[in-house]
Amino acid sequence: MHRPELTQLPALPVRDAAVARSGSFAGLFAEGVLGSTVLIWTAFFPLMFSFYFALSWTPKLLVSAGLSAQQGITGGVLMNVGGIVGGSVFGMLAARLDLGRLTASCMVLTALAMAAFGYFSSGLTLAFVTAFAIGTFIFGSMAGLYSFAPIVYPAAIRTTGMGWSIGIGRIGAILAPLTVGVLLDRGWTPPHLYYAFALPLLAAMLTVLALRRNAGVGTTIARGTIAAAH
Repeated sequence: MHRPELTQLPALPVRDAAVARSGSFAGLFAEGVLGSTVLIWTAFFPLMFSFYFALSWTPKLLVSAGLSAQQGITGGVLMNVGGIVGGSVFGMLAARLDLGRLTASCMVLTALAMAAFGYFSSGLTLAFVTAFAIGTFIFGSMAGLYSFAPIVYPAAIRTTGMGWSIGIGRIGAILAPLTVGVLLDRGWTPPHLYYAFALPLLAAMLTVLALRRNAGVGTTIARGTIAAAH
C-alpha cells in the first residue's frame, strides 16, 4: 500500500482513546461521535424504509395497477438486476468521486425514479424501465451509506457503530411493508404510494450531506484506501 514502515504503533488520537475507554456502545454517544451516530441512524432508517417497500411490494402493486402476475414478477426481477448493475457501477465511481455527494445523488435519483414509476406503473415498458432504474440507484444508495461507518467511527467502535446503524435501518425495513398494508386498506393507489415513499429518500439525502459535513469528510475511496480530509 506504499505506506512508510513503522517501528511501533502510533498513539491513539485523544478522541479515539476516550471512545475506546468508554466502551463500544457508550462510545457511540461520546463527544465528537454523537452527532455522527444520530445522523447515520437517521439516514439508515428512511433509506431502508423505502428500500424494503420497493422490494417487497413492487410485484403486487404492478398487478394492482393492471399488469399480469407474470409481468409483476418481471418488474421485481428487473429491480434486483438493476441493483447488481447499480452496486457495481457505484463501486467504480466511488474510487474517483466524493462519496458523500455520490451517495446523496443516488438517493435523489432513486426518489425521482420512484415518482416516475408511480406515474408510469400501468404502462408495461416504462414501468419496467423505471423499475430497473429504482434498483440501480437504490442499491447504489445503500452501498454508499454502508461505506460511511468506517469513515465516521474510530476503529474501537467501528463494528458496533455499523451494527447499530444497520439495526436502526432494519426497524424501517420492518415498518415499511406494514405501513403499505395499512395505506392500501385506506384506499391509497400504487402511484400515491410511490410518490409518498420517494420522500424518505430525500430526507436520507439531506442527512447524508449533513453527515458528510459533521464528520469533516471530503471522502474519496481511491486505490483501495479511504482518504478522509479532516
